[in-house]
Amino acid sequence: MTQPILWALGVTSAAVTVGMSLVTRFENGPRPHDRGGMALNIDSASLGGTNPTRFAPNAVTLSADSRGHFSIDVDVAGRSLKMLVDTGASICAFSYEDAQRLGLRVYEQDFTRRIETANGSVAGANVRIPVIRVGTISIRDVEAVVLPRGRLGTSLLGMSFLRRLNDFKMSDGRLMMRG
Repeated sequence: MTQPILWALGVTSAAVTVGMSLVTRFENGPRPHDRGGMALNIDSASLGGTNPTRFAPNAVTLSADSRGHFSIDVDVAGRSLKMLVDTGASICAFSYEDAQRLGLRVYEQDFTRRIETANGSVAGANVRIPVIRVGTISIRDVEAVVLPRGRLGTSLLGMSFLRRLNDFKMSDGRLMMRG
């Protein structure tokens, strides 16, 4: 009598495991119907080459611009924003102005985190971003900071996003990211 029950529990357990695996794969995979407002047609002149950006399932390849920088339109919690990929930034950083456009509301009393930059120390406001999407890659619950008005010209896609990728590497003026 107990064998059929144990067998049924085993089958149910296996089905739940496979189902959860599929849910995770679909949540993190490409979404052709849901681009979240992100423009996939990147202006190749702004990124410095022809066909500079390629999107594949869970992979994005960027070409460096004329200064050797990598920038891309990123979907931040459903809104599009151009960000500079910065492996030297330990955390994603948003300019105050970009944060306002994204609906991230921070107040004077929120600027409590000390951040060391190439231009000296600055106070930042801690925020958490529900989802950041780069092409077909989605990373959830990303730690970030908002810098005061006028202190950051371009928002930075830093290591709090990049270290959560499966892989990223640079070669021959291209940056490849795999989710």
